[in-house]
Amino acid sequence: MVKKIGLCLPTPKGVPKNQPMLRPIKKYTISELRSLKGKRRLTHLHVKSPEEAAAAEEAGIDLLSCSFDSSESQARLPLLVQAAPTRFISTATPHGLASSEEAIRIGFKAMELGASSVYCSASPLIVEAMAREGLPVVGHLGMVPRHATWTGYRAIGKTLEEALRLWREMKALENAGAYAAEIELVPHQLAAHLCSQTSLLLMSLGSGDGCDTQFLFSDDVLGDYDERIPRHAKAYRNFRAEFDRLQQERISAFREFAQDVREGNFPEDGNLVSMDDETLQAFIESIGTAS
Repeated sequence: MVKKIGLCLPTPKGVPKNQPMLRPIKKYTISELRSLKGKRRLTHLHVKSPEEAAAAEEAGIDLLSCSFDSSESQARLPLLVQAAPTRFISTATPHGLASSEEAIRIGFKAMELGASSVYCSASPLIVEAMAREGLPVVGHLGMVPRHATWTGYRAIGKTLEEALRLWREMKALENAGAYAAEIELVPHQLAAHLCSQTSLLLMSLGSGDGCDTQFLFSDDVLGDYDERIPRHAKAYRNFRAEFDRLQQERISAFREFAQDVREGNFPEDGNLVSMDDETLQAFIESIGTAS
């Protein structure tokens, strides 16, 4: 076992235990992902902690993504890469990039920290500038939560006008040099047809099973929600209930501690460090003499 970042991580398959790594660990390349288009649907999770990344690695999830829009998430990226050393990880740039130069700078920073590609929901002009510099870019189609003030939180593409707009946006991303696009909350029939008409890898988030990857957030899969789980998601566990239970256990433990202190039940004899009576008496006499 290789111990990193406080986690006990499995030795990658094919690597003898206790043998130092002489070459980078194998993970997907863009070329390999493109070669799989139309042949196999890849699994894809957005993770938010090294523990989740390590679990995804062990579970055999193909692709991972993570945030990269704050100092905390940027500091976390190397830990995710360490926790899932054979996974292809895309980082999400901040929404509202001010310029192509800012996008390029953030993209290269992510790659230097171990990302395999960069997600960007900005315009094709910014995507093109990033791709021109050699950055592998994932664009966005469909509903963008940060832009929902224009559309509402709903599926995009149910009308002819919206479907045609999606087609044009997809072609614009192709021409800009993106290698993939997240496609969010688009009718599954339309998403499947779009996927068959493009060289882009389409990553389905709530857009059915006819795209190249099936994408969910770890919170969806783990059931870590205070509110109703989105319609397009499926919870395989109920982590929120477990976290709520643990919080109640914290409260109960703290109350019991406070009660023990007030009633004189803590500390007990076993919690104390003692000194012999003669030494204590000598100390008392010494400070009495000194005063």
